Amino acid sequence: MVIRKVGKYEVGRTIGEGTFAKVKFAQNTETGESVAMKVLDRSTIIKHKMVDQIKQEISIMKLVRHPYVVRLHEVIATRTKIYIILEFITGGELFDKIVHHGRLSEAESRRYFQQLIDGVDYCHIKGVYHRDLKPENLLLDSQGNLKISDFGLSASPGEGVNILKTTCGTPNYVAPEVLSHKGYDGAVADIWSCGVILYVLMAGYLPFDEVDLTTLYAKIDKAEFSCPSWFPVGAKSLIHRILDPNPQTVLLSTVLLLSNEKEQGK
Repeated sequence: MVIRKVGKYEVGRTIGEGTFAKVKFAQNTETGESVAMKVLDRSTIIKHKMVDQIKQEISIMKLVRHPYVVRLHEVIATRTKIYIILEFITGGELFDKIVHHGRLSEAESRRYFQQLIDGVDYCHIKGVYHRDLKPENLLLDSQGNLKISDFGLSASPGEGVNILKTTCGTPNYVAPEVLSHKGYDGAVADIWSCGVILYVLMAGYLPFDEVDLTTLYAKIDKAEFSCPSWFPVGAKSLIHRILDPNPQTVLLSTVLLLSNEKEQGK
């Protein structure tokens, strides 16, 4: 059998496939460490005008080194391919856990939320805004710890700039100001998504969920949702503070939220 190699890595089976990339299991032949290898075809990237986006994703992943963020090991470029070598995460997506087990306990939800806030806060300190936070982009390692992944839509606008213009993200998790096309604070928009994730962890379903996008956006715009009866008072209060349609008042809450959750997570 011929074993395919890229640099010092032996390439194995395909473990994931997206529109523009395949993810392969690979092994570092020098250390024996398992890695995930994201394989991008150069001609496809050029054809779809994604060169700048890929460069941005790589530079951001080099910048964010945190226990709750998927680690970038290195990038290997050939004439036809780009290989992004990432930390291999074995526990699957948080999304799958919710699908298979339903809503999580208060203790488990709190733990994941604190790890999420810790990782997101670190990204914000580095000037990085994820812009597509959702359970599908949160992986779990072998210890059950959370790992933020997929920085394909993230932005790093430069020092002193945090007003972003691009409307992006997954509709059910997007903050109302992102949909308004008037510019938004990247940090506040990410925190809104974290609030939706906390709701999903504890409820087992989305706070905003409509088949028709116009109806969905109208509900998001007014933050029209209700918490299930089993939510503890503290969790209800926290979620209502985060899922506030006024980004100005969220901004005040965000500072307190980040410091409190990071403190309790220690």
